[in-house]
Amino acid sequence: MVAWSVTQPELLRKLLADPRVSKNPNLHWAAYRAGEIPEDWPLRIWVSVQNMFTAYGGDHRRLRSLVSKAFTPRRVEALRPWVEQLITGLLDQLAAGPDSVDLRENFAYPLPIEVICQLFGVPEEHRPELRRAVDGVFNTSLSAEEAQANGVLMYGILGQLVANGRENPGEDLASGLIAARDEDGSVLEEAELIDTLILMISAGHETTVNLLHHAILALLTHPEELAKVRSGEHTWAEVIDETMRWQAPIANLPLRYAVEDIEIDGVHIKAGEAILASYAAAGRSPEVHGSDADEFRLSRESKSQHLSFGHGVHYCLGAPLARLEAELALPALFERFPDLALAAEVSELEKMPSFISNGHTSLPVRLK
Repeated sequence: MVAWSVTQPELLRKLLADPRVSKNPNLHWAAYRAGEIPEDWPLRIWVSVQNMFTAYGGDHRRLRSLVSKAFTPRRVEALRPWVEQLITGLLDQLAAGPDSVDLRENFAYPLPIEVICQLFGVPEEHRPELRRAVDGVFNTSLSAEEAQANGVLMYGILGQLVANGRENPGEDLASGLIAARDEDGSVLEEAELIDTLILMISAGHETTVNLLHHAILALLTHPEELAKVRSGEHTWAEVIDETMRWQAPIANLPLRYAVEDIEIDGVHIKAGEAILASYAAAGRSPEVHGSDADEFRLSRESKSQHLSFGHGVHYCLGAPLARLEAELALPALFERFPDLALAAEVSELEKMPSFISNGHTSLPVRLK
């Protein structure tokens, strides 16, 4: 399939906020509506899900309102003591283990997945399988057969989660969605319920994993910048923004569609054509971020202008939670392990097999 890749930040910002741009393929993607996108297309789950990720207009507002109250800054701030406790536990485990460790596997990954799984009531025994399924969704190198099998696995896990939630409802967000569905079917269809859980659980941790990963890597490979943070010259909030700009956790996000013909910057996008939001490229724009846009620099004045959490009506609902986790986890890590060092050359780190998720498969470090 063919899509317009939008890499310039100002153009991307305009399109993300333009009501003439939709994320609903059933309404606005000509090739999808015409049956030209095969059932076994490996990326089909990214466009076929029925949740706020692909909803348009009133449907988007309806679906987003069901979960948005749980992610307001006030609600997220109330999670601070609990998140701090989780971080302390992970750091204690690291301190009790070997000096050489994969920090992605043992810190950057378990914190966000623990947070999101507890918020949505995912039982401990389902989490390893769920992780494999989520990894498969972001793995854009899968064959058609592998992607289809992964979709079956994902829907099986989430279907079981919903069944368990109906039988034994709790105080978690999944139980709240199930109750909303069962009380009034017009509020949330069954497919929308399961697909909303897929979105919230997968997107709810992948961005934060990559944010933590790249922030740690950036500071370990730029010791002069780390020294400025430790001295108080720069804040951890600045580390987060510059990391989000420099290494967007989601490099490219499929897909959006032109609702009608759009003329922008001399380019004519026809109604029904697909659009790819290229957040990683936008973050490296020299026009916005300077001639050294490829460098990690905390004094960069434009760093907060990144689009890595999105923009417009589809702005990342979990952005406050991702920021909270990073603002607590990063200083705690570097305080507990002041001699933390990278245990491999950056060139030796293996990239994730994905053009969507931006990260490495591991982050080997020495703790002391």
